[in-house]
Formats: sequence, structure tokens, C-alpha cells
Amino acid sequence: MSRTRELVSALRDRLAASDPLPAPPPIAPIPSPPHRVFPSPRARSAYAEKACAHTTALVGIGHVGTRYATDVVLQFQAELAVAHEAVATVLPDGWAASHGLLALSSRVTSHREFLLRPDLGRRLDDASLRVLRETAAKDVDIQPIVADGLSAVACMGSGLELLKHFTAACEARGWTVGTPMSARFARVWLEDEIGQEVRAKVAAILLGERPGLGTGDGLSAYLVHAPRVGNTDSDRNMMSNIHARGTPPAQAGVRLATLAGAMLEQRTSGVKLDLSGFQRELGEASGRGYRAPQPRERLVEVNR
Repeated sequence: MSRTRELVSALRDRLAASDPLPAPPPIAPIPSPPHRVFPSPRARSAYAEKACAHTTALVGIGHVGTRYATDVVLQFQAELAVAHEAVATVLPDGWAASHGLLALSSRVTSHREFLLRPDLGRRLDDASLRVLRETAAKDVDIQPIVADGLSAVACMGSGLELLKHFTAACEARGWTVGTPMSARFARVWLEDEIGQEVRAKVAAILLGERPGLGTGDGLSAYLVHAPRVGNTDSDRNMMSNIHARGTPPAQAGVRLATLAGAMLEQRTSGVKLDLSGFQRELGEASGRGYRAPQPRERLVEVNR
């Protein structure tokens, strides 16, 4: 037997012959955590009460000890999952054609590339450019484009409804509206190339916006006068938060038509566009009005 084995064997025998370890001291009972999750309105501070009336941010949510309460954490995780699902969803093949839209695609070849290369989402691929030149109506007043952006969920949901109301509002004003179309893997600025090719006076892209907590179906609309490749963000105007709990598509469609009308009248857009005379028609979209925060939807219920 090796010396190491002898030492291990001797140690085992010595430990076996020794007295057992003393019993551990009794542990004091741990009190149950306080039964409190979301605080009642009375428990909120005056500051939290005022803040909650002006924002949907997670303020005044309460806590248990030094930690967030369980259903606060679960609600946060559920809302984050809504955002993740919206970003991960891809516009299905054939979706545009099934809804009577001209199907276009950017130069992006995969969803992963779409997330990593926003520059490729700003230009059409060769096949789409050829289809656009051969099929779409030219020399129109308004060219609307429905696009997936960062939320195909919003495109397939509120996108069609917004397109319908925006088109109807434009036609009611006597303007010519271009061929309805949909762009896959699209980013803002894609409307510049499309509008330039069809020689539209105003191009409008209605695309899924970057999801927020619990809001994966929001749309943003970007309008630009005299669209052309090379325009910058200062050349376009934007309206965001278009969905059922924000600005409803029916209301947004009318406001976007008002915005387009200002562009046609002044022959400009972006920072040069004067919207001071349209406050009543645009409401908070003019940047000077107040809009109450959208209601926060409870996605998780915890039995108490």
C-alpha cells in the first residue's frame, strides 16, 4: 500500500472513531414576507401619483424588502417577451399578394442580416426594382408603402387598417394614390427610392416600429416630400405610436393625410415644414398638444 493510501485509511479510521459533531443550533423562524405587491393608490407618494398620470413607465410599482414584487417581475418579463416576439417575427412569403399588395423586398437576404445591416434595408433589390418600374403607377400625388420594419406583427395587424384609412383620406381630398405595395425587410429611407422611381410628390412608409415593453404592434409613419435617394432624416416627418392603445389607425390615417396636405401645399417636408396652422387637425401630432398615456395592459395575474 502506498504512503498516500495509508494516510487516507488512517484518517478515515480516526474520523470514524471520533465523537459525532454536535447538533446544529436551532434556526429562528423566518417571518413570512409582507403581503404587498402593487401598492394601492394611497400608498404611492404624491410624486409617483403625478408621474403615473403622465407616463406608462414603471414608476410607483412597489417592492418587497429590497426586491421587486413577484408579479412586477413577471409582468416585466411578459412585456419583454412581447417585444422579442415582434422583432423575431418575419413577414410570410405571399402575404403581400394575398392582400392585393405589390410585393417588394429590400437588399436584405435573411432576418439576421436585416437586424445587423440596416443599410441594406434602405434600398430595393434588383428584382423588386424591376417589378416596381414595370408594374407600379407613376406620377402620383401620394405613394403609400406598408412595411415590416422591426415589427412584422404590426405590419400584418394595424398596417393594413392604417393603409386603408390613409388611402381613403387622400382620395377624399382628390389626390392620386399610387399602387398599394408592401416592402419586406424594410427600413426607413426605403420610401425615398420607391417614391423616386414612381415620381411621387409625397412618399409615405407605414412600418412596424421598434417594440416597447408590452407594445409589439405599434406602427410609425414617415412622410417625405419630393422623395429621392440621398434625403436625410431632417427631410421627413414622422408620426409614431399608431395602434389601438395609442393613436388608432383610423385617426392616424386622417392626420397623416393632413400632414401630406401641408407638404403638397408648401412643397417641402421635414424641418422646413410649418405646421403651426394645423394644430387643430393634427392635435398632439403637431408637437404642441398633450396626450394622456396609453393604458398599460396587465399580461400577468398572480393569485394572492
